[in-house]
Amino acid sequence: MATSPESAGELDIKRPPVPPILRTAKTVGTGLVAAVALLITGTEASAAPSGSPCSAAALACVDLSSQQAWLMQGGNVTYGPVPVATGKASAPTAPGTFHVTWKDLHHRSSEFHNAPMPYSVFFNGGDAFHQGSVTVRSNGCVHLTQRAAQTFYNTLHVGDEVQVVG
Repeated sequence: MATSPESAGELDIKRPPVPPILRTAKTVGTGLVAAVALLITGTEASAAPSGSPCSAAALACVDLSSQQAWLMQGGNVTYGPVPVATGKASAPTAPGTFHVTWKDLHHRSSEFHNAPMPYSVFFNGGDAFHQGSVTVRSNGCVHLTQRAAQTFYNTLHVGDEVQVVG
């Protein structure tokens, strides 16, 4: 036997629809709050940090399409953009969110004939930021100029978030 809400001790309260003018006022109010936030901070709260395509959580950001990288803190760019050379078509740099796993100041590749990889900051298996030619594509790593590689090496720490975007 089915019971009605009234017989079960519950009230069936129907809310009246919100008039269109109030819906408009709510939307305008939300827009005004966003506009005030924009005026105060200079950025939209939900937008990516200025000049970087990565989220505020990233401490290092790589844009595969523009071949640029940044260092960031609290959603603000602290260094960059700097030119990079990422993986070639046969060995692309994987997009995604990663974390720095280890660093090696004088690393040499065990995979590529003992090639020097100074200022290596590893973030995705064998992929690392390191000093290399920014005009020649890599085997998955992110090549940086010597100055940029030194800055990335000195700034990033194990556990820091790295974002690679397309």
